[in-house]
Amino acid sequence: MNIIKYFLQKEFAQLRRDRKMLPIVFIAPVLQLLLLGYAANLDVDMIPIAVVDYDHSLESRKLVDDFVQSGYFDTVSRFQDPEMIDDGIDEGSIVMALVIPSGFQRDMQRGDTSVLQAIVDGADANTATIAINYADIIARRYSAEVKMSSLGRTASAGSFMPISVEARVWYNPELKSRNFMVPGILALLLMVMTMLLTSLAIVKEKEQGTLEHLNVTPIKPIQLIVGKLVPFSIIGMIDVLLVLAASRILFGLVPNGSIMLLILLSALFLLSTLGLGLLVSTVSNTQQQAMMSALFFVMLPMIFLSGFAFPIENMPRIIQYVTYALPLRYYFVIIRGIFLKGAGISTLWDESLMLFVFGVSVLGFSIARFKKQA
Repeated sequence: MNIIKYFLQKEFAQLRRDRKMLPIVFIAPVLQLLLLGYAANLDVDMIPIAVVDYDHSLESRKLVDDFVQSGYFDTVSRFQDPEMIDDGIDEGSIVMALVIPSGFQRDMQRGDTSVLQAIVDGADANTATIAINYADIIARRYSAEVKMSSLGRTASAGSFMPISVEARVWYNPELKSRNFMVPGILALLLMVMTMLLTSLAIVKEKEQGTLEHLNVTPIKPIQLIVGKLVPFSIIGMIDVLLVLAASRILFGLVPNGSIMLLILLSALFLLSTLGLGLLVSTVSNTQQQAMMSALFFVMLPMIFLSGFAFPIENMPRIIQYVTYALPLRYYFVIIRGIFLKGAGISTLWDESLMLFVFGVSVLGFSIARFKKQA
């Protein structure tokens, strides 16, 4: 233990002398959370639209008002010539154009069907789909109000019984994507920081030749590994606390569940990230190789396939099976469950168990490979 203690002192002294590394370790996670927390926003509102109104009636103006007052759309232009729609979409000044046909008010008063035309910029498929859905909801609601008004004039109150659906959203009642994204960003930062720091630090020893000097000293391989991994474990836990504090201060997000459970399971996740960093260091000879290997073979697959960017349920079946081998998948379920749902270990025990099994396996394999090289 004395040897490990001295080795840890050496590692922290080396880290303290590296002035370029300290801002990366402690300031970069907070800055990344700040940038990604505001930038990674999937909420779509205030969609710029143009209106081409051929009817110029009271009912058509009411319909446009419904679009604007919904909060989803922002009327930026009223075109007289439909050919101006092409220029607006090409320039990017509008996302959708709403064309109201002539005779719209007459059709509404008669109870006939009036067809609205929505021309949408499909360059951004996600925004286009959401805009179409919003427009459909508003048009249906407006149509229902007109029918109810007509029934009120022509029928008795008891002759029509409307059916309404009252939706209640749990865990994220405001449906803000930031509440869903920020916990995921914390998981990504923890993975990137600990894995890259571990792999680069060990490869740096290789490049400088100091790792060979350590191998010929009385230090045992397991002592060398513990001395290398423990500092980055501590740094990882400090980053978790920093990001939790920044989430509270910047976004007002506080875990609904146990913070101690979150910290404990984050430490469990570190087994996987440290093991993967150690594994990358065993197959790399330079820091550039380590960074490229970690980026292309570990981090990008995890980001794309773990459920952070795309829902796993929408992936092909064979890819869904592949995701079970990614520790970040389980950690996303854990951290979002604790943050949003207040989930406890009774709910998260299976993800925790898989995380433990994967972490012990990859860390054990990486240590065995590192000791063989040593």
